Amino acid sequence: MAAAEGRRRHQQQHDLVPLAALMRRELKSEKMERPCIRYGCAAQSKKGEDYFLMKTDCHRLPGNPSSTFCVFAVFDGHNGNAAAIYTRDNLLNHVLSAIPRGLSREEWLQALPRAIGTWYLPGQTSGTTATFVIIDGWTITVASVGDSRCILDAQSGVVSLLTVDHRLEENVEERERVTASGGEVGRLSIVGGAEIGPLRCWPGGLCLSRSIGDMDVGEFIVPVPYVKQVKLSNAGGRLIIASDGIWDALPSEMAANSCRGLPAELAARQVVKEALRTRGLKDDTTCIVVDIIPPDHSVPPSSPPKKMNKLKSLIFRKRSKDSAGQLAKKLSAVGIVEELFEEGSAMLAERSMLS
Repeated sequence: MAAAEGRRRHQQQHDLVPLAALMRRELKSEKMERPCIRYGCAAQSKKGEDYFLMKTDCHRLPGNPSSTFCVFAVFDGHNGNAAAIYTRDNLLNHVLSAIPRGLSREEWLQALPRAIGTWYLPGQTSGTTATFVIIDGWTITVASVGDSRCILDAQSGVVSLLTVDHRLEENVEERERVTASGGEVGRLSIVGGAEIGPLRCWPGGLCLSRSIGDMDVGEFIVPVPYVKQVKLSNAGGRLIIASDGIWDALPSEMAANSCRGLPAELAARQVVKEALRTRGLKDDTTCIVVDIIPPDHSVPPSSPPKKMNKLKSLIFRKRSKDSAGQLAKKLSAVGIVEELFEEGSAMLAERSMLS
């Protein structure tokens, strides 16, 4: 008995692993499980009001390489470029400063979408959309105001919206919110009483119901973003983040299909090329493609895009008219994406915020 007990204790001591070794194992395991990020950007300028941000060396913990995360964003300015430039240069710090220090990675990811409150830019009469994406491992957090858009092309071929367009013409809920708050929604009137163009909010005449800046258009246009957080499986996926110069020309599924199978940088160029071929250069056109790839794959396993003639392209576009509701439902229909958080209210009092 005593000899057996001694052997058992000796075996337990032999099985013990130093704490430092355990930490190294965890860091190595985390690094091995993190996806590879490949990205590219393409743009064509018409007004000079589109701006973008791509940072792959951000850290939750300064100097700790295991705490790396990536940020990608598109800003589509209007009435000048000052709001877009300021937002590009300051939004990341604004978001990170709202997250408490000393959190673990899981706590940080849980706090992140709730830390995104409002994006006020006082005194600025120019305005901008913002589609702001943070990727940490397999977790994607997206916040957006305006009509720039982020879509997810999952490896199953399912294309889903991770943003909601805040266009008065298309978003019934936002029209109702503006009018319930006392704003007026209508089209531009010309001589003779005829109405032309898209729906706008008056005063100011802005087509969007949410934006950053625009301090001269009244309190009905708010800088409160729609926020969504999802987690991919280790199958990975592709993000396409773009200004409305893309989305006015291409539905989401057509944009994804046009570049499937291409590396990220070529894919971004292909999406811009397809948008210009379809509609011409009528607006600033910016596209970022981000591939989230399993560490044991060098390229996303997708088939190359097929060329379409002009007639087939027009038919496809008509059939592919997408809505936020239809595409959002696809997220829950596939097992490779887990929805972690969603908040779309424009009223801060109704939002789930950090205490």
